[in-house]
Amino acid sequence: MPRDSHATRARLLEAAFAEFAAHGIAGARVDRIAGAAGANKRLIYAYFGNKERLFDEVLRRAEEAGVEAVPFDADDLPGYAGAVFDHLVARPDLMRLRLWRLLERPAADGAEPEAARHRTADAADAQRRGALSREMAPADLLTMVLAAAQAWFWAGQGGGNWSPERLAEHRAAVVETARRLSTPEPTTE
Repeated sequence: MPRDSHATRARLLEAAFAEFAAHGIAGARVDRIAGAAGANKRLIYAYFGNKERLFDEVLRRAEEAGVEAVPFDADDLPGYAGAVFDHLVARPDLMRLRLWRLLERPAADGAEPEAARHRTADAADAQRRGALSREMAPADLLTMVLAAAQAWFWAGQGGGNWSPERLAEHRAAVVETARRLSTPEPTTE
């Protein structure tokens, strides 16, 4: 029976995501990744080269999936912030993966820089049209909106122990913060 290298590669990436989110790069074990994927650990090196490049690929795919899962609308940054928050509540492992990236692999490149360039250009256009506040540079405004959407995960228990009521309060605070940051001042003409 012929092997399906695409399926094996996908299983390795899925297992690596779970392993890296739980243990980071230094704590991740290639043997555990291979075992969870039902694959030979030599395939990890054949497909990805080393553990760091496997992490980079896992991160790239996770960020790309996040960009696809949460559509960006520069004219509705509060809605975008709420959608990012919802996405992270549904996938708290993404925040752990990003934290490991910041701690162990800050220079790793993923889909985020490309997507960030597009979002920044869209925000700059919305500022020119008067749809967004001009108080901050577009990149700074987007950074602050994303920071608000992620703040509860860094400061709290990662959302795991929140009651539905508290979760709704957190989300409302995120949306309101994004609204206050992004709403242009009324013009007097």
